[in-house]
Amino acid sequence: MIVGVPRESFPGERRVALVPAVLPTLAKAKCEVLVEAGAGDAAFYADAAYVEKGARIAASRAEVFAAADAVFQVLGHGANDKTGRADLPLLRRDQVLIAFLRPLGSPESVKEIAATGATAFAVELMPRITRAQSMDALSSMATVAGYKAVLLAAATLPRMFPMLMTAAGTVTPAKVLIIGAGVAGLQAIATARKLGAVVSAYDVRPAAKEHVLSLGARFVELPLEAADAEDAGGYAKAQDETFYRRQQELLARAVAESDVVITTAVVPGRRPPC
Repeated sequence: MIVGVPRESFPGERRVALVPAVLPTLAKAKCEVLVEAGAGDAAFYADAAYVEKGARIAASRAEVFAAADAVFQVLGHGANDKTGRADLPLLRRDQVLIAFLRPLGSPESVKEIAATGATAFAVELMPRITRAQSMDALSSMATVAGYKAVLLAAATLPRMFPMLMTAAGTVTPAKVLIIGAGVAGLQAIATARKLGAVVSAYDVRPAAKEHVLSLGARFVELPLEAADAEDAGGYAKAQDETFYRRQQELLARAVAESDVVITTAVVPGRRPPC
């Protein structure tokens, strides 16, 4: 089997679907790897690093798709709503595509991929179970997003995050509100706390309170009762518009009192509620 790794085409995307370190594992499974020239450059993996681990370098994107039995991408058509459509003519029947595809948010894109005859696997639909934990790309990316969001906020906010005691007086710590206490939200809480901020968090799921408190943050409780707030996979369920209007009204005070508000809440297949 030939595994193809094209260069990511989404504007500003710096990730690459395979790093050189995993190539020996694929070689043991009798797989050849074909990497588009420059695919790893933005992630600081030179072509030479892939060649050293046994990969071949393709001169063009079309060459990768033409030769590969399985194509590995970070953002496939659907998740890549800017340039992903250009890959559709390159896909063929019985070829396998593995990537983030945003199938719930962009079902038309999934139909377009299916029309090519290729078999597609959306990595964000990997079940959140112990056996599949090493393949849980969604959670790992959510961790990065939660961490980075706090760093960006700290760099942008025109005041310091921690409490500072100086000869000129005391600077009180920044107040950070995190909306959504899933993987990204919990990482954001932990990072903001490490930077010295006073952190509060809100989540529609009552079970999230324990996780928030365990990280040293205050849990914002609202006099709202959500029906079936959590699905079997641990994700929040969508609520009706009346609930969201009341939620926004009640959260307004917490938002107004905060220096930074980071929204991480998400409902699979729906627009983010924040």
